[in-house]
Amino acid sequence: MRRRFVIEAVLVATYGHLLVPSRPIDYVVPYSSIAELYEMRDGADPLMDDPDDDGHVKNKINELIAFFEDSLNRKKIEKAMQVPWRESSPLLLNDLIQFTVVHAVDNAHYGEMFDPIETELLLTGLKLKLPLLSDQFEFQDKLIEAEVPVQIYDIEDFEFAVEEGISSSELDLPHESDRF
Repeated sequence: MRRRFVIEAVLVATYGHLLVPSRPIDYVVPYSSIAELYEMRDGADPLMDDPDDDGHVKNKINELIAFFEDSLNRKKIEKAMQVPWRESSPLLLNDLIQFTVVHAVDNAHYGEMFDPIETELLLTGLKLKLPLLSDQFEFQDKLIEAEVPVQIYDIEDFEFAVEEGISSSELDLPHESDRF
């Protein structure tokens, strides 16, 4: 069974160990984070401090863009984009990794505290009952501060999340309806 995680597309390009998991993985990606790849590729600002690392990451971003633009993958994505919250059919990268693109829709519920991409990530995690993967400590802190009932793993804990993880039955997460 594949482990599923909600993640920004750029993190898959940035962190190489995400491309060599020990078990099958399904990266669930809000469509807006795929659109963000183009901005990062074409932007003048470096993504990494080291010029060699920056070139490598931009090359990986180009590979990821080419993967999503593949005609079969593009058709699957376009079909998902027709209805809010629809998930694409699996986009197979290799035997261990697949992507699912979600037509996530931002709403005002968390919009004041989180930026649009963060909001779509957390709403996708809530709606699909999936954990998030992130490298942004500020985002993780804001999730805790806002008491958002979603599970999140730091990128550095990826292997733990894949191998063991914490099942939702082990967590005593409040339900969204408990907040009102």
